[in-house]
Amino acid sequence: MTLEPSRHGAAIEANGLGRHFANKWAVRGLDLAIAPGEIYGFLGPNGAGKTTSIRMLAGMLRPSEGTVRIDGREYGSDPAALKQIIGLVPDTPPLYEYLTGRQYIALVASMWRVDRQTRDERCDRLLHQLYLNDGAEDLCRSYSHGTRKKIHIAAILTTAPRVLLLDEPTTGLDPRSARALKDLMLEESKRGTTILFSTHVLEAAEQICHRVGILDRGQLKAEGTVAELRAQRGEDSLEAIFLRLTDGGGDAARPEMENGDGSAAR
Repeated sequence: MTLEPSRHGAAIEANGLGRHFANKWAVRGLDLAIAPGEIYGFLGPNGAGKTTSIRMLAGMLRPSEGTVRIDGREYGSDPAALKQIIGLVPDTPPLYEYLTGRQYIALVASMWRVDRQTRDERCDRLLHQLYLNDGAEDLCRSYSHGTRKKIHIAAILTTAPRVLLLDEPTTGLDPRSARALKDLMLEESKRGTTILFSTHVLEAAEQICHRVGILDRGQLKAEGTVAELRAQRGEDSLEAIFLRLTDGGGDAARPEMENGDGSAAR
């Protein structure tokens, strides 16, 4: 499952990307070239810079240095048009508390000018795939963190983004929902959607990613297919590679495994 991205044909491209806060660099020197239809996993301990990187790629956070190109265009050229083709799923989705799940999905689709018939067809399919049918008419304020995340994912996917950015998408999901989300990402990739997601759950990255990048202290330490990283690093597992590249696995660097309820263990 290998894709070879051409930097000139990359769907997501970062060159020397960096961001500092209060004179401390959260991310620096980040170079990425992610091919159309590729699933790319961002791995790293807490505080590695994954969320900051995703926010810069999404156009939510202005880089302190470097450039971002989405579909071959820089944000400065036409930010509104670029945001129309990007779907962002943050770790804590911003739902409207007094809308039902179905109403929230319809609202997001209308903001992207999706016609009603297409919206309803996509909504029904996604509610079914993500096991949301039973709670779709409940108010968003009543949802658990996992359900809120799934509703927001469904809403974003009704807009058919060409680039999908997800921050810790499996955290808080039960095992069945986590598996459904992985299957959905594979399905979207086959449709040509480019997907970048951050995660602490190494099994998720091994199962569905074409390539992974390991980020630590704001810098990309390694990237490639899991097989390539094993061969390059002389390790049998992605976990061993992760621990070696993030200073041996102290508390802040320990990768998370899934609990019985599908959430990430801490």
